[in-house]
Amino acid sequence: MKSEIISVCGNTKYHCIRLHRGEDLLKSIQNLCVDKNIGAGFISSGVGCISKGKIRDASGVTIREINEDCEIVSLNGTVSNKRCHIHIALSKEDMSTIGGHLCEGCTVNTTCELIIAEIPEVSIDVEDDPETGYDELIFKK
Repeated sequence: MKSEIISVCGNTKYHCIRLHRGEDLLKSIQNLCVDKNIGAGFISSGVGCISKGKIRDASGVTIREINEDCEIVSLNGTVSNKRCHIHIALSKEDMSTIGGHLCEGCTVNTTCELIIAEIPEVSIDVEDDPETGYDELIFKK
């Protein structure tokens, strides 16, 4: 991550970042949230391409590897310095689309342009939810 612009509109702060070839998409977003101490935010925009990817399907167990160049056609989720929950949709070379939960190992090909909105006066924490069996995000004011 070489370039960053921070813009403020009202009370919302926007982090505008460009990731470069070889960077891990998820790790880069997590590192930004920790470095900037983002208590709660969301991905406003994310476009670019990857050279390989790893995404988890809806079972919550199976991680699938994509070993071809793909365009990022959608990137969205909640982010914080404690945890990020991000989904991605990728367009493959044959124009088919695959998507799921973003995992480490999704490598930027040429570029990824991100805009992350930081939500003021809100923080995200993690709490065990016995109903789902997962550590789920909770929002605090």
